[in-house]
Amino acid sequence: MEAIQKVYDFLESAKTFYLATVEGDQPRVRPYGAMLFFEGKIYIMAFGETNATHQIATNAKAEICAFKGQTLRIACQLVEDNRPEVGKALIEKMPVLKPMLGENGEKGVMYYLKDATATFFKMMEEVETIKF
Repeated sequence: MEAIQKVYDFLESAKTFYLATVEGDQPRVRPYGAMLFFEGKIYIMAFGETNATHQIATNAKAEICAFKGQTLRIACQLVEDNRPEVGKALIEKMPVLKPMLGENGEKGVMYYLKDATATFFKMMEEVETIKF
């Protein structure tokens, strides 16, 4: 649990991370910031019915990249989990999203990271790899 918390804390401190998905044979990358540590898992949120949610539904493999003094890259699968308690936990953490997502985040799509390999890099040197 400590290792996954380290990954989450880094994402949280970086504030913005970049999510790469695949559309056919074309990679698609976009900035994100809504994340949550809930029930021992790292969650990210996408607004419902977007290109990203359609791409993830077709191919759940994704990569996340963040930078803050060093680089973190996470190769993972994204698993949809739209239980109301997950959305509500995100709204409690980030109340600024409530007008856009609804009372319990019902207008967003919550994904947790599965089969993840998180690698920290400093310049070109791999510093640490964490699997969760």
